[in-house]
Amino acid sequence: MNAMQNLMLLIGRLLASVLFAVSGYYKFVRYDFYVGFFEKLGVPMAHASVYAAGVFELAGALALILGFKTRPAAVLLGLYSIAAASLAHTAFGDFNQLTHFLKNLTILGAFMAFGVVGAGAYSWDAMQAKPAAPTSDEAA
Repeated sequence: MNAMQNLMLLIGRLLASVLFAVSGYYKFVRYDFYVGFFEKLGVPMAHASVYAAGVFELAGALALILGFKTRPAAVLLGLYSIAAASLAHTAFGDFNQLTHFLKNLTILGAFMAFGVVGAGAYSWDAMQAKPAAPTSDEAA
């Protein structure tokens, strides 16, 4: 992968993290609002679920920013996005709800790509990668 591709992966990770960082932050800042919203959706144990969602979103955003365990983080965030869409955005007759569902579907698609290619060179993952052992041809 060349430097421009690695830079694009870094920028992509940073941009993708914004949604989850802001959403996770607001789960704590507007905790009562989200508890009510979760209760309206029928989410079990709404108080604990809001807290867990906030922690998950902030941890996922941080993982993306750092490029730490990017592949599993991306897959989990993508699945989380579809779960959220399935809970909260299924009134497809409402264009706003349909748009939110499609946004979450797009997020899943982007995170599937990160799940395949990883974080790129500008990441924690790359810094922790062990250099490949030389092949017998290279050693000679």
